[in-house]
Amino acid sequence: MNLSTKILIGLALGIIAGLELGAEGAGFAKTWIGPLGTIFMNMIKMVIVPLVFSSLVIGVCSLGDIKKVGRIGIKTIAWYMLTTAFAIVIGLGFGTAFQPGAGLAMPAESVKVAAKTAPPLMKVIIDIFPTNPLGAMVKANMLQIIVFALFTGVGITAVGEKADYLKHTINGLAEVSYKMVGYIMAVAPIGVFGLITPVVAANGPAVLLPLLKVVLAVYLACLVHAVVVYGALLKFVAGTNVFQFFKGISPAFLMAFSSCSSGGTLPLTMSCAQKMGVSKEVSSFVLPLGATINMDGTAAYQGVCALFIAQLYGIELTGAQYLTIILTGTLASIGTAGVPGAGFIMLTMILTTLGLPLEGSALIAGIDRILDMPRTAVNITGDATVAALIDKSERANIEEPLY
Repeated sequence: MNLSTKILIGLALGIIAGLELGAEGAGFAKTWIGPLGTIFMNMIKMVIVPLVFSSLVIGVCSLGDIKKVGRIGIKTIAWYMLTTAFAIVIGLGFGTAFQPGAGLAMPAESVKVAAKTAPPLMKVIIDIFPTNPLGAMVKANMLQIIVFALFTGVGITAVGEKADYLKHTINGLAEVSYKMVGYIMAVAPIGVFGLITPVVAANGPAVLLPLLKVVLAVYLACLVHAVVVYGALLKFVAGTNVFQFFKGISPAFLMAFSSCSSGGTLPLTMSCAQKMGVSKEVSSFVLPLGATINMDGTAAYQGVCALFIAQLYGIELTGAQYLTIILTGTLASIGTAGVPGAGFIMLTMILTTLGLPLEGSALIAGIDRILDMPRTAVNITGDATVAALIDKSERANIEEPLY
């Protein structure tokens, strides 16, 4: 039995157990079953920093030419921003079609929420350059780790033979990290069971009914974005078999859906991408970057939620405001990278820009964990898709077939 099937079984058993326990058993699920998921996620987090650092350094070293690093970096960010813009448009489409906030009688005026603002753009730029790389690793500041890893890889490449010992040492760290991930993923089905059971027990179907349209709109927007946008890019740009791609990425997709952590799923995403034929040098560069800055699923969620809140308060949005949502959401996906609660910050940024009541975002908070599942799964699928696109373009430069 392959890993994706085992994870799917763990997910299904968790849903069944959560429904059986219900609200009365939520405390039991959180106290005795939840720790299984917490321990699993802690083990994943344990290996993220050494894995990201070593993978990026070796990825840059493997590229060899510093100009090649810059070329791949520009293409990667461009694809991430383009797919994010598509995701927001799809989210707005489903928000318009479903009208989730129209006629919804909920005490929104009684709910208060403080606005959370993203840091100023210049502060974001300054803060990605670490003054203490070891401190960045201790705090798991992924953007700073990525910058330090890129500089380290470029430095090793520039020094050449004299830095071979350091290169081999970091390569050894990467291989050890991959092996550790293999051991951890062996217990993934148990971890997924522990993660999902308390969520289902606490939120039950009855709690979701008043906001069912929002949930359906977000799930369908994420599904359409994955199938239509990624499917089209994979087939017509990367020349990849779409069915085989989604089958290959399914273990990482299910892991992301259960854990709601792009970073926690990164080791599995890298493994799946490489098994599907994406080169190690490209996947080691593109995927860690995507786990930090790519937010396609979150962007689709922003589109639906912004319209939900506007409809809830009876506010008609203009064409210019729709365009504002697209531009703000696309740029915010980069600007809030690495910031805790980035999804919520993006939403409050959009609401503030449009002049919509921030109180409405508190209504979303109650079901945010449910909405976080599909958007994280789509985020990592987008990471893998862009990796396939970059791999295709790089192979085309040396006239090699993709697979």
